[in-house]
Amino acid sequence: MNENRHSVIVIVIIIVGVILLSKLFMIQVVDDSFLRRAERNAVQRIIDYPYRGLISDRNSELLVYNNPVFDLMVIPQEFSIKDTAKFCDIFQIEKQKLIERYTAAKKYSWVKPSPLIKQISTTDFAKIQDYLIDYPGLFVMTRSVRAYPDSIAASALGYIAEIIPRQMERDSLHYYNQGDYIGHSGLESYYEKILRGKKGAKYKMVNVRGVDKGSFKNGTLDTASVAGLNLQSTIDMQLQQYGEKLMKGKRGSVVAIEPKTGEILSIISAPVYDPNLLAGAAYSKNYNILLSDTTKPLFIRPIQAKYPPGSIFKVVQSLIGLQWGTLTPNTTYACNKALVACHNHPSPVNLFGAIRNSCNPYYYQAFRQMINQEISSNTYTDTQIGLDKWHEAVEKFGLGHELGVDLPYENSGSVPSSSLYDRIYGKGRWKYSTIYSLSIGQGEMEVTPLQMANLAAIFANKGYYYTPHLIKAINGDPGKIPEEYTTKHDVGVAAHHFDMVQNAMAEALYGTAMRAIIKDITIAGKTGTAQNPHGEDHSVFIAFAPKEDPKIAIAVYVENAGWGGRAAASTASLMIEKYLRGHIERPALEEYVLVGDFGD
Repeated sequence: MNENRHSVIVIVIIIVGVILLSKLFMIQVVDDSFLRRAERNAVQRIIDYPYRGLISDRNSELLVYNNPVFDLMVIPQEFSIKDTAKFCDIFQIEKQKLIERYTAAKKYSWVKPSPLIKQISTTDFAKIQDYLIDYPGLFVMTRSVRAYPDSIAASALGYIAEIIPRQMERDSLHYYNQGDYIGHSGLESYYEKILRGKKGAKYKMVNVRGVDKGSFKNGTLDTASVAGLNLQSTIDMQLQQYGEKLMKGKRGSVVAIEPKTGEILSIISAPVYDPNLLAGAAYSKNYNILLSDTTKPLFIRPIQAKYPPGSIFKVVQSLIGLQWGTLTPNTTYACNKALVACHNHPSPVNLFGAIRNSCNPYYYQAFRQMINQEISSNTYTDTQIGLDKWHEAVEKFGLGHELGVDLPYENSGSVPSSSLYDRIYGKGRWKYSTIYSLSIGQGEMEVTPLQMANLAAIFANKGYYYTPHLIKAINGDPGKIPEEYTTKHDVGVAAHHFDMVQNAMAEALYGTAMRAIIKDITIAGKTGTAQNPHGEDHSVFIAFAPKEDPKIAIAVYVENAGWGGRAAASTASLMIEKYLRGHIERPALEEYVLVGDFGD
């Protein structure tokens, strides 16, 4: 009996031993999951950040490049300070911030690195690098920030900054980690995926205390970062610099386009600011200063500001009327100031004279013929039908919707339809006398400066446009730009109708914008005065030149500067001369714009 019991015990022990040995064999030889877990605990993954792609102007002049900076990283397990005051003095950090960041680092991990001081410049790094050896647990990670050699085009180029939670949520590919930099506006944001490049990674062994023990597996798992693609923009650096000089001390917009391609030559939002302010360690401080500035330098006026188009819209009315047949070049109306106010000029006028003299009563009467075509015997219904037909025609000119420029946050503007007036007044409770202010580009109409510059391009091209854009080539290849920027858009008006309109616009300068005339360069333009209920009206001017073979189309808005023939026309004329000639031959006009006293 005892022998049987002894045998059973031996057998049980043997079975248990076999099971344990088998399990150990599985763990150590067959199943490597425990090994991989151990390796994860002993291996640190260091991200190798790529250089962002460079951005140049249309002539390959550099607009944006990368500047190396250094992040001071800390491993809490190894880090200690004997003299806090001395440390803060050497590394130029406030004691409270040091405590906050070190506490955050410990909370994250005792053995993994966390940033202690971010974006240390090369100059400041040179001052501290000799002290790093005195502080175990500190090491430096190289990063890069943007730099701008000519300090121009801030609103177009945009800026990069640390990723925010909203952007993290949209990152479906999980490319970004907290603390990564990402484009926040302008080209930096729109072309983020092209500019950002591809991250690499390096793996190193550390002991349980986090001490570096060399590369993991001799670096066989390391991957190199891949730099982002370079962008060549359509901006003409010299023209952009000159335009920003002219707009200094003012508020408004300048947008210049090459009509035959839709390429944006210059895009200025005034007041301008130095883009270098939003690069480097002082980003947060400078951003808050710009954000609180009452002149709103961060507001991108060329694509976000909305204004009534004013008299410039009369050209669009003329072209739609000609296409519909409600107007002909010989259509004549009296300048009846009982209908709507107007300045003094010969009366009556035909269509050429109406454009040249910007006659308000003419367009009051012409627009009524366009809207009330007696399609219905009910006046209210007839006006609704006519307005919706007109609305559709106007939208073909790139108004009332986003053009699709390669910049984020573009505003659509507004072209009213019957549904808007139904909401305001009630269906069947409004007619032409309610909406006549649309005839001269006022009332509920709103456009952006970019849309106005695009109108100038349409007039120059005699009826078509390419979506305005800022991208000319990607890594030197113009064939890589998006297809939507090489697609022609027709506005639905026959080309021959533009001949008389162009001639009238060229003649108009002699009546309303004498300052804009350039010797030996024929400019076709139109002034406007956008009404401003909050103060002095805005000065507006659009133009293209040379009229015979247009190379540049431009729109200028100068806020609170009054009549369009002064501030806006003068600025546009100088920009045209600078682009076509490369220099200015009218120093007196240049001084007039720079001084900014537009009372005379």
